Amino acid sequence: MRYELKIKNKIIYAEKGEKYIDIINEIQKEHSLPILAVKHNNNIKELNKYIEDSGKIELLDTSTLDGFRIYQRGVLFLLYMALKDLYPEDKLFVHHAIGSGLYCELRSGKPSQKKLEILKKKMLEYVEKDLLFEKSTISKFRAMKIFENVDLKDKSALFKYRKKDKVNIYICDKYFNYFYGYMPPSTKYINKFDLKSVDEGFVVLQPNPKSPDKIPEYKHYPKLSFTFNEYKEWLKILEVSTVGELNELISKGPHEVIELIRVSEALHEKKYAQIADDIIKRKNTKIVLIAGPSSSGKTTSAKRLALQLKVNGLKPIPISLDDYFVDREKTPKDENGNYDFESIYALNLDLFNTHLKRLLNGEEVELPKFDFIHGKSLKSGKKIKIEKNQILIIEGIHGLNEILTESIPKEFKYKIYVSALTQMNLDSMNRITTTDTRLIRRIVRDFKFRGHSALATLKMWPSVRRGEDRNIFPYQEEADVMFNSNLIYELSVLKIFAEPLLLSVDNTNQEYSEAKRLLKFLDYFLPITELEEIPRKSIIREFIGRSTFKY
Repeated sequence: MRYELKIKNKIIYAEKGEKYIDIINEIQKEHSLPILAVKHNNNIKELNKYIEDSGKIELLDTSTLDGFRIYQRGVLFLLYMALKDLYPEDKLFVHHAIGSGLYCELRSGKPSQKKLEILKKKMLEYVEKDLLFEKSTISKFRAMKIFENVDLKDKSALFKYRKKDKVNIYICDKYFNYFYGYMPPSTKYINKFDLKSVDEGFVVLQPNPKSPDKIPEYKHYPKLSFTFNEYKEWLKILEVSTVGELNELISKGPHEVIELIRVSEALHEKKYAQIADDIIKRKNTKIVLIAGPSSSGKTTSAKRLALQLKVNGLKPIPISLDDYFVDREKTPKDENGNYDFESIYALNLDLFNTHLKRLLNGEEVELPKFDFIHGKSLKSGKKIKIEKNQILIIEGIHGLNEILTESIPKEFKYKIYVSALTQMNLDSMNRITTTDTRLIRRIVRDFKFRGHSALATLKMWPSVRRGEDRNIFPYQEEADVMFNSNLIYELSVLKIFAEPLLLSVDNTNQEYSEAKRLLKFLDYFLPITELEEIPRKSIIREFIGRSTFKY
């Protein structure tokens, strides 16, 4: 039997019994980046798999998000092998992305740069040996015993509540491990990486879609690091640091779940109160600016902060940046010639700053109202004036960008960055990304409140992410404070809403592999069904509904 494969507008034929790597080796000669896997008819396939169908083939390298993930898993496996070889009593903990790096820690404490160089040298030795990453499918109960015996009980706990009886583990040389996702064919494919000492741990650096052919420079983000570490302390209070531990708690019944919800929400409330107290202490503050990426909970945060400010005797006045859009024909366009509504210059900055200055001078202004149907800025008839005990709250993606309020002195402004900075992980080496948490939030919200299917949300997500990279993330360290809107229990709640939506995405769509990945990810979580116990003002209500706030 022959299979007809379309690769980069070329037709290639493969015989039954051939693997993807057999046809890729020829293509690789004309491809500048190592091909790590392929997407065949919208399904990701490892190169060592047999070809079993005709269809379209997409090449996955480090310029693609899927290729980047595969490369990163390979690097982490190398790091795990080197650590077990050189320091067998030590243990690796993979935490979160920061800048262009992946922050990790060791059980033995902060490693010296010399120790990291020794580990890197050992990793490069494995690269030179071109060792295969071999997949083996075994019983989950056997896998649990194996990992318990090698000091990886967190992986064993992860498997305990999975519905499937089988688990795919990877073997390389004499080492085995479990990674959520696909792996490169062998160690030779992952020859570019670096380890750099940071804070109490280190970052792993590797090529990524923005820098696919070289290791990017590392830029540290101290405020972001502090916020992640703060949440790590919250996890100690909650006594949950991995999904296995979360599932164990859920399995004990409603009483334990309800207590987890209450303590998680109390931690949020305490943080809002602390931020409000800090604003009050800064007696000159007249404007609070709240920014963050999509589905980070900015709107709920603005409303809950307003309540805490009222407790302190202030009367917050909300201003919507959406009403300051320029007329449609004046909107800047992106590189594809489409209107770029996420550009800061899509806002009437002159009018906005004029209004702010007049308000701070005690004058009255009439707010604009943007007509989204006709793309026109209109007069709203709504007039406001700042009294002695009043303060402005402005929520929007550009809040941290100084260009937005450049005419206002810094001492009058208080900037808050909100994002769902996930710190809990699947296990010690498989992290949960902040992006995945936000994407699942958005899939649920878009369906419930905007009439969008999961497919529609997945299609627009890359564009949303590009906008965040341009307009939000470069300014996050400008914030006076960061608020982590993540809730330890939320994915067990979102799972109930998201799974049926993701199942509607079929393999005729390019987004199928992403929907399939998210479904596999959510399968690790036991569901939380005690929805009535979630407070009406919780962040998660912004996405699942029945919030006490109006959006």
